[in-house]
Amino acid sequence: MQHFIGNARQHPSGGQHIPVLDPSTGEAFGQIARGSAADIDQAVAAARASLGERYDGPWGGVSAAARGRLLQRFSVAVTAHADELAQLEARDTGKSLKTARADVSALARYFEFYAGAADKLHGQTLPYEPGYLVATVREPHGVTGHIIPWNYPMQIFGRTVGAALAAGNACVVKPAEDASLSSLRLGELAAEAGFPAGALNIVTGYGAEAGASLCEHPDVDHLSFTGSTATGQRVAEAAARRHCPVTLELGGKSPQLVFADADLDAAIPVIINAIVQNAGQTCSAGSRLLVERSLYETVLERLVERFQALVAGPPALGLDMGPLVNRKQFDHVGRLLAQAQADGLRVAARGQLHPQAASAGFYQPAVLFRDVPSQHPLAQQEIFGPVLVAMPFDDETHAVRLANGTAYGLVAGVWTRDGARQLRIARALRCGQVFINNYGAGGGVELPFGGVRSSGYGREKGFEALYGFTVLKTIAIRHQ
Repeated sequence: MQHFIGNARQHPSGGQHIPVLDPSTGEAFGQIARGSAADIDQAVAAARASLGERYDGPWGGVSAAARGRLLQRFSVAVTAHADELAQLEARDTGKSLKTARADVSALARYFEFYAGAADKLHGQTLPYEPGYLVATVREPHGVTGHIIPWNYPMQIFGRTVGAALAAGNACVVKPAEDASLSSLRLGELAAEAGFPAGALNIVTGYGAEAGASLCEHPDVDHLSFTGSTATGQRVAEAAARRHCPVTLELGGKSPQLVFADADLDAAIPVIINAIVQNAGQTCSAGSRLLVERSLYETVLERLVERFQALVAGPPALGLDMGPLVNRKQFDHVGRLLAQAQADGLRVAARGQLHPQAASAGFYQPAVLFRDVPSQHPLAQQEIFGPVLVAMPFDDETHAVRLANGTAYGLVAGVWTRDGARQLRIARALRCGQVFINNYGAGGGVELPFGGVRSSGYGREKGFEALYGFTVLKTIAIRHQ
């Protein structure tokens, strides 16, 4: 698999490639191009040429309505190739086919949503002094860079690239080296759908090489990054040196708050899914469980039974979880678990490995810890694995203090039937999304998503993403 630049496959300028590993076996089954600064230069130049010097190029001159029609065709193409894309994603990332198929559906929905929104980015006329007509217009940034992570490549491609294209930007995408195959195929499908050369370009490679070059490139007008907090800081620093705006969607240590009046029949399955989905490799994973003390033992008893029945194994078997994405992530989770047990933390329950799980695969069974001190690293650090830490709270004040007691602020779940409490807690939590008696709202393409503090800034999804991929210009005309 080569780069995809200017609607054509391009060999890496350095002639080097990176092996593609199957997380379920640890074995290589292909290779991708190892991108360099020269490859990023070529992709950015193609994007700039497609826009044209005065937005009169083959992509820059396309009307908003026509952009919407292209995105709709892109959505139809994704649906037509759903099985192919799901198989590719499952093998590349280790997620189950069921999860991969859900990701394909979400991807198609993103393109469908932004197809309908492309010609609805309206400006305003503003009342001003007599003799003036003042209006605002929303214009694309120009060339946008997109650094896509390995946990949800297709979904994050859809929610960032879809919004950027709808707003009229030309995109250069650098997918994670551990999960590039679906992005490369999507580049081909975009060309087949009719996008002109240069509107969408894909350069694969390592973050320290291709990714860093994209962040530092002087002709990139906006950056979108999804990934770790530490890497996001480096991306922001590189962009700040040239005054480039950035959208950062970073990590999380998201709490689920369960009050004594919660409907446990509704809550328990959602709480479990929120930590084992995609083997816990989700920035918005509900990784901290805070339970009112009077209900604490009851909740743990029910969770123990469910955790012990969770099975990790090959993606094709459709089990609760597949493997972690690579050896680095597998070792990272293992170290944190070993340190927690060395510190005397109590494991309340552990899931199982399927007999067909290859010993060389990166499988991590689900783990439930109880009575975890709020300042322990297991309760403070993003694990990015199927590990849930539980702790009791005494009252609303204590619950909010625990929930807000990390560096992150991405998502929170609140389980209570008390309407006034729902609003009190939602307003008190410092995060970008709060879900009451649910968690994630089924993905919600329309729902703005993003965090505060170490979870990043800017918003993806919904119309807020479109606003982020545009520049607001004020035009004042004196007519008297």
